[in-house]
Amino acid sequence: RTASDVENIIKAISDGTIDCIATDHAPHTSLEKEMPFQEAANGIIGMETAVALAWEFLIRREVVTISRLVELFSTNPNRILKLGRGTLAEGAIADVTVIDPDAEMVVDVNEFRSMSRNCPFHGWKLHGVPVMTIVRGKPVFRREN
Repeated sequence: RTASDVENIIKAISDGTIDCIATDHAPHTSLEKEMPFQEAANGIIGMETAVALAWEFLIRREVVTISRLVELFSTNPNRILKLGRGTLAEGAIADVTVIDPDAEMVVDVNEFRSMSRNCPFHGWKLHGVPVMTIVRGKPVFRREN
């Protein structure tokens, strides 16, 4: 996208026009992507970079607060889709991502857990790295140092 497109998306996130952030997580094989753009499968892999990218470009640049980022990724999608999640209230389903705001990562598609490698952020240095994911109260991911 153009710089203007990116600027307008960030403005829309900042002013509340955009109320959710989600990933397509389109894990296409190299064969599906290595062809003329118009013929290639749509989308990129996003699950492994979404939080750190949002932290880098929205939190570190002071576009939104941490509370607003939680709303964008969790509270608002839950409200809109009526999933019964997106809260840390007692008795709620414990789906949680723990983020280390000071942790750094260099995006390396060769280390992705997904079998897909179609990521335009390979080599980027990002901050605000997920260090643990808990689903239904059970840890399912822990970042190794």
